[in-house]
Amino acid sequence: MRRDRDFESAAGKRPLGIYVHIPFCKKKCLYCDFLSAPATEDVIAAYVEALCARIGQEKEAYREYLVRSVFFGGGTPSLLPPAQVEKIMTALTGSFQLARDAEITLEANPGTLEAEKLSGYRSLGINRLSIGLQSASDAELLALGRIHTWAEFLQNYDAAKKAGFSNINVDLMSALPGQTLSGWLDTLRRVAALMPEHISAYSLIIEEGTPFYERYGAGTTLPGFLPLPTEEEERRMYEETESFLRQQGYHRYEISNYAKPGCECVHNTGYWQRTDYAGFGTGAASLVNNVRWKNTENLQKYMNISEPVRQELQSLSRTEQMEEFMFLGLRLTAGIAVADFRRQFQTGIEEIYGTVLKRLEQDGLILFYEDGKRLRLTSRGVDVSNYVLAQFLLD
Repeated sequence: MRRDRDFESAAGKRPLGIYVHIPFCKKKCLYCDFLSAPATEDVIAAYVEALCARIGQEKEAYREYLVRSVFFGGGTPSLLPPAQVEKIMTALTGSFQLARDAEITLEANPGTLEAEKLSGYRSLGINRLSIGLQSASDAELLALGRIHTWAEFLQNYDAAKKAGFSNINVDLMSALPGQTLSGWLDTLRRVAALMPEHISAYSLIIEEGTPFYERYGAGTTLPGFLPLPTEEEERRMYEETESFLRQQGYHRYEISNYAKPGCECVHNTGYWQRTDYAGFGTGAASLVNNVRWKNTENLQKYMNISEPVRQELQSLSRTEQMEEFMFLGLRLTAGIAVADFRRQFQTGIEEIYGTVLKRLEQDGLILFYEDGKRLRLTSRGVDVSNYVLAQFLLD
């Protein structure tokens, strides 16, 4: 693998994140609206070849960058055998300069991992796993349409630790059908007892086009299905999450993300700090030099490597860049640096958002700290973050 081998080779390089989309899964979950579907082994193999070719086509555009993170997302990237992941890694390291300490994450679903596969991933430089557990309750997993049980997750987690993975995230989901506050806390307790380095805790969102939308999208539960928690129950789950995980040694560094010290996700933090990122694979998004685009979602078109696949090309205006700086950066509990705003936009943050900042500060939703050098959401602001962040949209 071509990692930077000395400090001079990395000097002056701009940081870059790379996202690789693997749009395949064993079975579509009932709540999922991601770009993913089951596929044959032949289709998956052809996609990997096309993906590698697309990566090679882009290499000249990123000579000035140093890759700080790579994220294999999906779908279920852990469906791929190590030999296919090796092809992709070879394409990446042959086309980009990867930092020696680059964070390389692979998303995985329980039930798709075993010792040999995990050992293979580890040998290829994958140094972080993100395992989609969602719940420690088999009844809740069944209601979600997941393909695994809690016992299978435990087996896979143990195998990952034995394979040498020392940076593991576990994805969890609250406000599930039939879930109670005590049930959610039981999931948190069971997972925290395993001491993963990182926990992502999201609330279920009912998305159009999914089976769950048919059951719950009208605001009422269809007969025969478990009801969703009430708004009050969901709010209690949200509040208890931060309190419980803090007691277990996890700090919330982003609205929905918790980590042991030093184990914050480099890749996702790059998104919130608007670091440039390049997306490969169907539907993958990119942001480079304040130009955003996404790739076609059409699998056949993407695999025809002679066809252009970029869509929705958008050059962000200065106003749009300011908006994103604020509502992405404020998702982080450390917030934003006032000096960074001035450096990027050659104007003070108060000159653009003075009235909004004063109002939100008076309402106890934001806080200037470090002698006014930084700005973050308060605990109350985090609780109503959707409202607060929307205030930074400019007319």
